[in-house]
Amino acid sequence: MSTAIVWFRKELRIHDNESLSKALKIHKQIIPFYCFEETEFGKTAFGFEKTGSHRTQFLIESVENLRKNLQKLGSELVIRKGNTAEQLARLFAEVEVTTIYAFKDIHSEEIAVQQKVEQLGVSVDYSFGSTLFHVNDLPHNFKETPKGFTQFRKGVEKKSSVRELFPEPSLLNELPKEIELGSIPSLEEFSLEKEKVEPKAALTIKGGEDEALKRLKHYFYDTKELSWYKQKRNGLLGADYSSKLSLWLWNGCISPRKIYWEIKKYEEEIESNQSTYWLIFELIWRDYFKFICLKHGTSVFQLNGIKSEEYEWSVDLEKIERWAKGETGIPFIDANMRELNQTGFMSNRGRQNVASFLVKELGLDWRIGAEYFESKLIDYDVASNYGNWMYIAGVGNDPRDRYFNIILQAKRYDEKGKYVKHWIPELAELDASVIHHPWTAKEDLFGTPQLNYPKPTVEPEYWKKHY
Repeated sequence: MSTAIVWFRKELRIHDNESLSKALKIHKQIIPFYCFEETEFGKTAFGFEKTGSHRTQFLIESVENLRKNLQKLGSELVIRKGNTAEQLARLFAEVEVTTIYAFKDIHSEEIAVQQKVEQLGVSVDYSFGSTLFHVNDLPHNFKETPKGFTQFRKGVEKKSSVRELFPEPSLLNELPKEIELGSIPSLEEFSLEKEKVEPKAALTIKGGEDEALKRLKHYFYDTKELSWYKQKRNGLLGADYSSKLSLWLWNGCISPRKIYWEIKKYEEEIESNQSTYWLIFELIWRDYFKFICLKHGTSVFQLNGIKSEEYEWSVDLEKIERWAKGETGIPFIDANMRELNQTGFMSNRGRQNVASFLVKELGLDWRIGAEYFESKLIDYDVASNYGNWMYIAGVGNDPRDRYFNIILQAKRYDEKGKYVKHWIPELAELDASVIHHPWTAKEDLFGTPQLNYPKPTVEPEYWKKHY
């Protein structure tokens, strides 16, 4: 009886899992395997935790849930921590394996891990399952991915189709008794501290396939919020202004194809409108960044990005710290950064504004922001994160020099200052007319007990016409 390993990486699910499905067609015995790869932890180039507490806790929960779901099918999950190739080599000493099945990653550090595994002498059969459209189904070679998103979107919408879901197994064989299963590590084993539960958070975020599917059901069918996605997606407060499915997409607790086909089902059974299409539109954006990364490789991590544009960037430690802690003195920026620090999540509108502020107003190296997001965001996705930061910094795919007027944005999306007051309680008593620029209040409150809040780091002239 031939034995195969299904190496789970960023597809921590049973549903729509091509590697699992392929292995079960050929082998009677499969060994599900997951390794907390050591290169995903440690420090970034600018000294942040590579994978911070929020995302690590979410990952631990996701692996726990995967193990539970495999147990329900009669199997188990072999868990290791450290160097993946070394851990697999030790597993080979316990049981004879003919093939490893795994999802193929497209980023440099993950590719380096793949290459070490390939050197073990066991055949590796890769699947490509992190995108909505399969790389082989694009209307062009991935190396010819268009410079602009619109051209890419129109191309795939017209000439490509989304593949059907892979079937879920109903039963798996028990693992050989000689295999040591391994335990799930704690946060402390990664030298991380457990974050406090944030009572201000609108959503209790927990990792795992079960939680992902529960969220899908809630957003689509229990509340039918999908029908209002386009109108509400720029919201800031509450659990349902957006789908929040990115929280489970990044490590594959849910498949983008699963979301797509559930949208199609919703359109047939409940309603088809601009909002149902818009969620598909956002999944296509996610694909676009993936294929841009696949096309350009490590250029997406370079200072000049994929445009090779040269700008003057600085590294000012005091400015970085104030931005990171949410102490810039600009309430809309600080509220978003505090939400990120305290919950591991930030709205898309917030991400665009804090990124624009760091790059355009503070003049800081955009990669500092990208790395900070990498450290703090639960839903950190390499391609989407670096794609969006390059976009804002002007070194990505956008032909325009894009920036956000923070004051105008704040007044448009948080007109009465409810979001700012929610995350910055020291501003709770301020009138809505000055909440987004407290330094313009008639009475100078700075430094008084009534306003324990810093003065603004910067005040661009063009903000003043919006006071």
